[in-house]
Amino acid sequence: MEWLHDLFFGGGIAHAVLTFALVVTLGVLLGKIKIGGVSLGITWILFVGIVLSHLGMTVDGEVLHFVKEFGLILFVFSIGLQVGPGFFASFKHGGMTLVCCAVAIVLLGVATAYVLHLTTGTPVPTMVGILSGAVTNTPGLGAAQQAYADATGINDPTIALGYAVAYPLGVVGIILTMICIRYVLRVKFEKENEGLAALSQEHKFADKVSVEFTNPMLDGRTVEYIRDLINRQFVVSRVMSTDGEVSMSDADSVLHTGDRLCVVCQTEDTEAIVAFLGRRVKMTDEQWGNNTPHAELISRRILITKSSINGKKFSDLRLRTKYGITLTRVNRAGVDLIPYQGLELQVGDRVMVVGPEKAVAQVADVLGNSLKKLDQPNLITLFVGIALGVLLGSVPLLNVPQPVKLGLAGGPLIVAILIGRFGTHFHLVTYTTMSANLMLREIGIALFLAAVGIGAGDGFADAIVGGGYRWIGYGAVITVVPLLIVGIVARVWLKMNYYTLMGLIAGATTDPPALAYANATAGNDMPAVGYSTVYPVVMFLRVLTAQIFILFAL
Repeated sequence: MEWLHDLFFGGGIAHAVLTFALVVTLGVLLGKIKIGGVSLGITWILFVGIVLSHLGMTVDGEVLHFVKEFGLILFVFSIGLQVGPGFFASFKHGGMTLVCCAVAIVLLGVATAYVLHLTTGTPVPTMVGILSGAVTNTPGLGAAQQAYADATGINDPTIALGYAVAYPLGVVGIILTMICIRYVLRVKFEKENEGLAALSQEHKFADKVSVEFTNPMLDGRTVEYIRDLINRQFVVSRVMSTDGEVSMSDADSVLHTGDRLCVVCQTEDTEAIVAFLGRRVKMTDEQWGNNTPHAELISRRILITKSSINGKKFSDLRLRTKYGITLTRVNRAGVDLIPYQGLELQVGDRVMVVGPEKAVAQVADVLGNSLKKLDQPNLITLFVGIALGVLLGSVPLLNVPQPVKLGLAGGPLIVAILIGRFGTHFHLVTYTTMSANLMLREIGIALFLAAVGIGAGDGFADAIVGGGYRWIGYGAVITVVPLLIVGIVARVWLKMNYYTLMGLIAGATTDPPALAYANATAGNDMPAVGYSTVYPVVMFLRVLTAQIFILFAL
């Protein structure tokens, strides 16, 4: 049975693969356990790695280092691709206020950690590990470890130990802070629900309405003339004349009083456009599609799956000229957009096409409309992005006294955000299914946590007995103080909706369990909106501040 002993406690590739598989499997199983409705999730992988490593199941240092860094890259790159399309838009419509609050939480956390370092004498590398654990930020831990290793040539295990010790109470502390703010400031969910109506006006969605054209001053004018006069974006997809005949419409269509119009516009513009054109009337989809004697008009959502369409503008396709159809809406990531000539289409977009059945079928062939094609992974975008991210992360930015780099966490994250937003300009297919993105992300973070845990197992018990138990208290202070200060300011002075505030708190600490609690408590998607708004900026700052904190102290 010596072979079995060597497999579990020896060396080699088989031993390394078995160890990682056991650590991830046991960690995921333990992550399903909830106490008071709260679970540490896959963070259990870290603790299982520590235990098995303490029992002798270690892995070669070079293999451990590769798995840790590659897992971190997969994790942050997948996040960047997901949030990239909405990253820059998040700075509009109140997003800047959220981002500023999140930045304040990050900086207050760093300041609190530095004060604790000065007052307790805890070494800076250990304190940075405690800071990363207290705010449940794994990429910050990876950045700190890499910065210390690059600057000194050695690894400091207390960084990972501080993270592991502070993390559990960090998760609980974040949720307790939300609860504390709720009861101290006497938040009433009834009033918060009333405020959602006003907040929802900040988000633009497409609306379809039937209008009878009654404005005599505009009789005989084209759709384009009226659109320029109103100075609002809208599409007239179909026109029903006074004799009941339905026809397609475009910018050059001439409107006459008595015509009925099928208008698609932004929700907040609906009332103004209706008042300007005439009056709202009730008409069914069947009435709009079945009242023309020449060709039956149908509407159909078509999925863009051809890579040749990726990044092309609506005007470049000339769909109206070639096929006699109208594109009325573009659904991207669950949001309906109003099409305009300069709108760049992306693989994964769902477009609403109106026209004769034969023409719509031809357009479907042009755009792809094949779900099967979307199941194919776009490996070029993934690995080109990772390569560019590694290059960017290796560029020295500051010398204080060692070079500050974005590292293998910050570089790929920024490149992924840029590719997610601007990749179509370079004909890069950035679309991935949610399940594929989540799979990459979970594999990456699981490998990273397993590698960190296995590497930190040796000496973990000795560190706790030798005074590491104090780190729990330090972590609790770092978690709670910045969140309470900024949370109270945001609620009392900035009048922030409590649901959004919960998303801000979860996003500022990049903590999925806290977001899950916030979503369950709110019963709407406002926490998720706040979370996604601040997440990219916070992730970048956590990575950067962890490195600067380490390097300034050397």
